[in-house]
Amino acid sequence: MQIIQSVQNRIYEIRGERVMLDRDLAILYEIETKRLTEAVKRNTKRFPEDFMFQLTKEEFESMRFQIKASNNDQDSLRSQFATSNRGGVRYMPYVFTEQGVAMLSGILNSDKAIEMNIAIMRAFVEIRKIAFRQTDLKEQLQEIKQRLGEHDTQLNSIYDAMENLLDEKAAQRKWNDRARIGFNK
Repeated sequence: MQIIQSVQNRIYEIRGERVMLDRDLAILYEIETKRLTEAVKRNTKRFPEDFMFQLTKEEFESMRFQIKASNNDQDSLRSQFATSNRGGVRYMPYVFTEQGVAMLSGILNSDKAIEMNIAIMRAFVEIRKIAFRQTDLKEQLQEIKQRLGEHDTQLNSIYDAMENLLDEKAAQRKWNDRARIGFNK
C-alpha cells in the first residue's frame, strides 16, 4: 500500500493526461534514466505519441514548480532533474501515460520492473477510482444545489403568503379597533 502511495505521488497531469516522468520510472525500476531512455528508443514503434511524449520547456518549468511545491526539499528536487555543468537541463524529460508504462513492462524484463509495473498499474487504477468518486460527488452536489434552489422558491412563496396573512390580520385588527361613530348598541 505504501508503494502505491509513493507511485501516486509521482503521477502528474500534463496535456490532460496522467503521466509519470522517465526519471521517476527509472528510480522505481532501480535503473538509470539513461538506460530506460535507451530501451525506449530501441523500441520506438511501441510508444506512439499517446503512450509517451517529451515535455516542452514550458511544461518542464511548470512541472518543476509542481514538484517544488509538493516536495519543499531542494536536494531531492536537484537529484530529480539531471543538469549539465552550465546549470541547465541536458534534455527535456519524457513522460509516459498509463498505456506507456504498461508497454514498458514488455521491454524491461527484470523482476523489479515487473513488480513495480504491477504497483504502478494499481496506482493508476486507484487514481481513476478517486477521480470517479469526485465526479460522482460533484453530480450529487449539483443535485443538492438544484433541490435547494427549488426549496428556496417554495420557502419564499410560503414567506410571502405568511406576510400577506399577517398584513391581512393587521388590517383586520385596525378595522376592529377603529373609533366607531354612530349609534351604540
